[in-house]
Amino acid sequence: MYIFSVALVFCHPTARTDSLTNEPNNSSDNSPTLELSPDSNFNFNLVIALGNALTGGADIGPVLGVAKNLMPGDFDSYSEEWYKLANMTKAQAEDPANAFDSVNVRDTWFSASHYFRRADENIHKDWDDPLINTLWEEQTAAFDKAIATLPKPGQRIQLPATSERGNLNFTVEAIWYEAQESKDNHKRPTLIIGNGFDAAQEDSYHYFVAPALARGWNCITYEGPGQPTVLRNQNLGFIPDWESALIPVVDYLFTEKEDVVDTERLVLIGNSFGGYLAARAAAFEPRLSAAILIGGVWDAYPAFAEHLPEEIVALYEAGNFSAFDETVRAFRASDEMATSAAFGLDHGLWAFRTHSPSEFFTQSKEYHIRDVVDQINMPVFVGDAEFETFFRGQPQIVSDALGDRATLHVFNGTAGYHCQSGANQELTRTIHAWLHRVLPEREDEEVEEVVAEN
Repeated sequence: MYIFSVALVFCHPTARTDSLTNEPNNSSDNSPTLELSPDSNFNFNLVIALGNALTGGADIGPVLGVAKNLMPGDFDSYSEEWYKLANMTKAQAEDPANAFDSVNVRDTWFSASHYFRRADENIHKDWDDPLINTLWEEQTAAFDKAIATLPKPGQRIQLPATSERGNLNFTVEAIWYEAQESKDNHKRPTLIIGNGFDAAQEDSYHYFVAPALARGWNCITYEGPGQPTVLRNQNLGFIPDWESALIPVVDYLFTEKEDVVDTERLVLIGNSFGGYLAARAAAFEPRLSAAILIGGVWDAYPAFAEHLPEEIVALYEAGNFSAFDETVRAFRASDEMATSAAFGLDHGLWAFRTHSPSEFFTQSKEYHIRDVVDQINMPVFVGDAEFETFFRGQPQIVSDALGDRATLHVFNGTAGYHCQSGANQELTRTIHAWLHRVLPEREDEEVEEVVAEN
């Protein structure tokens, strides 16, 4: 049986579609980087962890220690090793001897928070597992201690929202980060940052916020239904009309932060499956100045279907949902499914709030931009990756549909994994170089005139 290789799902770039069980795969010579685990799912998360070291969200030695001790294919081993490291780092953060300056405190708490998130990554098969909430409470508390020590402390906010399509009221969870004051104290460009299928807004700090703050940009990260905090606190799965989650964030910037936000340089970023979410939202939010899709997502359902054998897809498309569900569940119960596939199935069912794989597939058919792409009227950066494994070919389709509104950039070599995992510097310098071209900073004289007029 090789069903559900699809479950690379929306964020796991190094998982290979030819490895459908937990047996070792010998294709590492095709990888542009040294692999830290023969388990592609575990390797991917280790790469993420190493990347976070750039911004104080991990330490290299401890991450390599986890890599040494992981048992490939064993979710319990994975969670336990990260949990041990998280608690050890938390104890260091709480030691008064280590609290002699804000940088020391901040980096230790950022790392502890990140390790708790890694421990949570693969435990979503059992929705009633208490660790799903207790680990999240730990990561949130640690992260809040870290952002409290920033030169301008991060601020958690909650924004009321409504999905008319789903007849649903919910609360957007967001974190506001303000750039340090410049000498002329003029309004700053601002990034609105959304993640995708499973990563948290806390992860976005390390991917996008820290590099942007260093360049003088404000940032706000946010989560809507289906994403980690909203999913846990409000029991809400993903919604396709993502503009419902974004518009309240833009409203907040225009009303509550108008004194520090340059509304002529307001940019939306969507990461991973967030490439769909951001594109969909941008079609309904004309106040945005530009959008960045890392990477471009045209249609979710074909991305699932192309990773399944034709006979299994035929079961689903013929409407034989019970047989489809039974086959998928049996394979998952066998413990022979590759961890990349098992993660995708477990997390996908949880985040879309269904116990039925066929319902998961049916919901995925609503996540496409073909009907709204013509409404996106702004410059769009579309990221692609040489070793993209899930949205393979879709960034090109998105770019072609946008025409001269789009800039397609293909990341190659060691930056060529999905979402440029492990190559954060190349990702951020590329997107900021693009932003400098399409939204150049105004001349000082012009800024002074605007300030005087206001």
